[in-house]
Amino acid sequence: MAKTVFHAANKRGHANHGWLDAHHSFSFAGWYDPTRIHFGALRVLNDDIVAGGEGFGRHPHDNMEIITIVLDGTLEHKDSMGHTQQIVPNEVQVMSAGTGITHSEYNADKKKIVNLLQTWIFPKAKGFQPRYDQATFAPADRINKLQPIASPIDNEDAGLKIHQDAWIYRTTLESGKSITHKLHSPNHGTYIFVIDGKVNVAGQELNKRDALGVSETDIIELSADNDSDVLIFEVPMTF
Repeated sequence: MAKTVFHAANKRGHANHGWLDAHHSFSFAGWYDPTRIHFGALRVLNDDIVAGGEGFGRHPHDNMEIITIVLDGTLEHKDSMGHTQQIVPNEVQVMSAGTGITHSEYNADKKKIVNLLQTWIFPKAKGFQPRYDQATFAPADRINKLQPIASPIDNEDAGLKIHQDAWIYRTTLESGKSITHKLHSPNHGTYIFVIDGKVNVAGQELNKRDALGVSETDIIELSADNDSDVLIFEVPMTF
């Protein structure tokens, strides 16, 4: 039988710094829950709202795969590899921190908030060369099907490449529709995060910003009660 862990939206860590209103699915910064350090190789899932013209000053990262998904507004990224990029909805950024990088992230619009999801995935090894990539993912390509937005660097699957045997999918499920995903390995689990809407997974109802970790099964099925926007992380449970 599948093993599940439910993370309700209102049980996430929360910090409001004025310029930043952040919710944490896993222990992060000043919020610590010993039962919520990570789900397999998925270490961070932050739901950040950044005020107009504000942002994160230059800071370092190493040995982490960092995936940023912008839901609303425009995020500007600058890093020590020489990239200056803006990220808007339906675009995804991947940054492999590897041996070490520094970067900053700012709301490029002084009048409008930016809402982003930032995820960190542990890499399969340390010391990779830092790298950066960014791509647009058409909304039409995820209606009632899984749209790969990240996949392993040594795999030919679609999506931006990361240094881990992990996949990230996004789907827009219409009300009454279902979708099934077969995992790539029996060692893998899935973490389902509802951006918006209402779905049912493994007998658990998930509403906006709820999440469910599912392990010890080789297949998952999502059924939508309302039109829903969902992220699915497939990650190794041990690595």
